[in-house]
Amino acid sequence: MSEMKQVIVIRSDLDMGGGKAVAQGAHASMGAYFDSLERWGEFADDRIVPWAEDGRRKICLCVDSEEELRALAAACEKQNIGHYLVCDRGLTQVAPDTATALGIGPDSSRHIDKLTKHLGLY
Repeated sequence: MSEMKQVIVIRSDLDMGGGKAVAQGAHASMGAYFDSLERWGEFADDRIVPWAEDGRRKICLCVDSEEELRALAAACEKQNIGHYLVCDRGLTQVAPDTATALGIGPDSSRHIDKLTKHLGLY
């Protein structure tokens, strides 16, 4: 199995404060983790344990728009990669139902990189 990682993608066009962006990324990370477990079924331990034992690698990237974030989520679905799109409740800095972040994986770096290699660091 190739190196495993999780990617968190945050929208840079929303001008969220640092704490808000961290919270949205945490929601994305946890949601993607649980989606990955569900997709892998009985093989989850074979993939999660190596990722966990190797430090639970996470990379935080950014996109410039909601459209780009949603397109990335659709690409994950098409490739059957665990993911979770965060849509905020709108209680603080953004309007209700604003897509703010996307968690991808954990999955193999080669699978995730096919979808995210063009993105910059957040």
